[in-house]
Amino acid sequence: MQAIEEIGITSWRETAPRMAEALEIGKVVLAPRLHFELPEPERRFLSPACLDGKSKNVSYRPATGALGGASPDADRAALTAMLKRYFERTSALLEALCPEYCGKLSPGFTSFRPAEIAGRATSWRKDDTRLHVDAFPSRPLRGLRIIRVFSNVNPAAPRMWRVGDAFENVARTFLPKIAKASPVSAWLLHILRITKTRRTPYDHLMLGIHDAMKADERYQRECPQVSIAIPPGATWMCFTDSVPHAAMSGQFALEQTFYLPVEAMRDPSRSPLRILERLTGKALLT
Repeated sequence: MQAIEEIGITSWRETAPRMAEALEIGKVVLAPRLHFELPEPERRFLSPACLDGKSKNVSYRPATGALGGASPDADRAALTAMLKRYFERTSALLEALCPEYCGKLSPGFTSFRPAEIAGRATSWRKDDTRLHVDAFPSRPLRGLRIIRVFSNVNPAAPRMWRVGDAFENVARTFLPKIAKASPVSAWLLHILRITKTRRTPYDHLMLGIHDAMKADERYQRECPQVSIAIPPGATWMCFTDSVPHAAMSGQFALEQTFYLPVEAMRDPSRSPLRILERLTGKALLT
């Protein structure tokens, strides 16, 4: 498995060739020398104490400026400024590395993850130390791709990841285990406001793959996979809806989510939507 594409950039506006292609074929693009520097006043946030006690992340919405998950005692203005700066840096980064996507990306949440991953008590479904592809129970994406950019701002320790098999192989393994999508169920979930929009057959399958992967202990142990140590200061990115990934340990990371229409890809046939439509022989956005 060649899961990593390492690049030597040191600036958030520096270019590198063929990055959109590397991302679309399922690689994790790693920039070990691209650092998101925290000035001295922001280093006080390198503590779980900035969390509100209920959330595992501090989140920022670029569209509204709203901050969530922060402790009432935290300096909310300074946290907001830090996350806004990260959003701006990662936006510039993707514009430089993937000019094909310019004007087509939509921002999702910006998040700061100050809690240690290893040893965190949670349900199997929410356990991100298990290999999974991203899918959201309450937010159907209707085929939109998910690009996530991460930075390890821990000055002393790596962030450990596992990266799994190609998405098509994952889909072939788990599609037979997923129950048929129910239009009535999708309608009820939306009417009851459990989902923000109606869940399409595509969203049903993606959520089914996410859950089936996490629930299968044998698959987690025995499937093709590699371990990656993300060094302190490094930045990395991938399409998390098609790259099976698991965060095994680490503390203090920043993350920015972007959404990309399938049609904006260099090769839409590599998207989970088109792969699942080919494997099932059905249109999945009905």
